Amino acid sequence: MATPVILKAIPPRYAYRLPQPLRDIALPVQSVALLPTAAVPANVQLLLPTVTMEAVVSTKEVVSVDATAVISSSITPTPSPSPTPIPIPPAHRLANPVPHKFQTWNNCGPATLAMALSSFGTNWTQEQTAVVLKPNVEDRNVTPKEMVAFVNDRTDLHAIARVNGDMDKIRRLIAADIPVILEIGIEPPGDFSWMGWYGHYLLIVAYDDVQEQFWVYDSWFGTSEEPFENATDDGRALTYAELEQQWPHFNRNYIVVYDDNRAETAVAVIGTDLDDEAMWTRALQTVQTDTQSAPDNAFYWFNLGTIYNALHQYDNAALAYDQARAIGLPWRMLWYQFGVYEAYYKNGRYEDVILLADTTLKDRPYFEESFYYRGIARAAMGDEAEARRDLENALEFNPNLIINDVSSQ
Repeated sequence: MATPVILKAIPPRYAYRLPQPLRDIALPVQSVALLPTAAVPANVQLLLPTVTMEAVVSTKEVVSVDATAVISSSITPTPSPSPTPIPIPPAHRLANPVPHKFQTWNNCGPATLAMALSSFGTNWTQEQTAVVLKPNVEDRNVTPKEMVAFVNDRTDLHAIARVNGDMDKIRRLIAADIPVILEIGIEPPGDFSWMGWYGHYLLIVAYDDVQEQFWVYDSWFGTSEEPFENATDDGRALTYAELEQQWPHFNRNYIVVYDDNRAETAVAVIGTDLDDEAMWTRALQTVQTDTQSAPDNAFYWFNLGTIYNALHQYDNAALAYDQARAIGLPWRMLWYQFGVYEAYYKNGRYEDVILLADTTLKDRPYFEESFYYRGIARAAMGDEAEARRDLENALEFNPNLIINDVSSQ
């Protein structure tokens, strides 16, 4: 029988497939189910009253995305002012066949992006996308911003990531044969339920309003309800109700991939949300409503913090993140979204940044964003040697590190 020393030397990407008794020895011990909690902040309800458009826009300091950088220069990215929506069919499937790809270890982002690109007749593999998106095979996450940069910098196609999506937009994009990638939160089923909450990418390939469901190509589950199994070429069914429950874990973000011929349609469907200022304003109103209806939902409070970050209202962002932590966030939360680091850093709460980064990196030093934020927090506290070590680790782990505008991820 293998000794504990040998088992612990097995990379996690292989140890996860061991029988449970051996897996329990080989994998790092996860002692807590939640991130370190925070005290319930005072006056947190002040974040919930509905805010007018003028009140938010007046902040001026809003993160900006240059839409012209992701749309063909020959296309004007200015949406029409609230046009009457063109009717779409009650059901539609992407016209171009998309071959399903099973992901390799923690590779749902690169695999899903490769599937989306394949709908335009390209031959990208997940190995080709992964070598850029996550040069270190142990990297546990690829952000929407990184995936968009890959498409815009390395292909003839275009991509843009937005938040505060809705099912009408997704259906309209699919009806126009424009593939859409969503990021959702999941509790793995079956034999993988012991793993607990994860973030996961899906490619939407079809919808049906009568059945009230989408079909998705899932790089992990395949087209069935069990991981690593394919049941049908149609894709895995994801009901509208299931999406409404899982999508808000990631602020209802979505990535749109399109070619020059579909650029005008993509712009029209995204509409005024092409403008960051308008998008974050509407997102604030949406999430305030979400949170008022379910104030015990930690994901809603986390989303509120992310939105206030994007509006550069860092005091409010930190307050919202504190409330999310007080309720309880999954221990993997900062594998995927890093706005809490930004908010605490901007408020001079360097010890909180270090605490959360320490927790995320413990036994799993695989997150360049956590190294980065711990590094700049340590630098702010005068610990230059450790700060330098963290920043070097971040760049060594991922030389293609994208940090600016992390609040939108």
